[in-house]
Amino acid sequence: IMKIAIPVKDENLTFFPNAGHTPKFAVFSMTGSSMFKSFKFEELKTNPRTDIDHEHPEEEHACDHDHDDQEHIEQHNKMGRALTGCNYIVVKTACKNTAKSFTSEGIKLVKYNGESFAADDILKE
Repeated sequence: IMKIAIPVKDENLTFFPNAGHTPKFAVFSMTGSSMFKSFKFEELKTNPRTDIDHEHPEEEHACDHDHDDQEHIEQHNKMGRALTGCNYIVVKTACKNTAKSFTSEGIKLVKYNGESFAADDILKE
C-alpha cells in the first residue's frame, strides 16, 4: 500500500499550495495501479510546526531567513517526521528546507501544477 500526503487547509481537504506552511496534511492510501487504483482517506494530521501562524497561514510565504538556523530547520524536520511512512507528498511550492524535510524521511515530492483544489481530484490526476 502506498501512502500519499497532501497539504490541506482544513477538514474539507482543500489543497494548500505551500507545503511548508500548510495547516494540515491529509494522508491517503492508494491500492492497485494505473486505471485500477483507488484512494482511501486515512487521516488528517496537523502540521507540527510551531513557528507559523495557523490562523492566518501564509500561502505566498517564502523562506528568506538564515538557513543555518537550527531551530528553524528543526521546525521543518518536524513536518517530515509527522509524515513518516508516506511515500509521496503533493506540493505546488516548497522551499529547500521543506523539500529536504520530506526527502530525508524518504518521502518523494510530486509537483502539482493543475488547477484543482480538491484533494480527491488531485489524487486522480
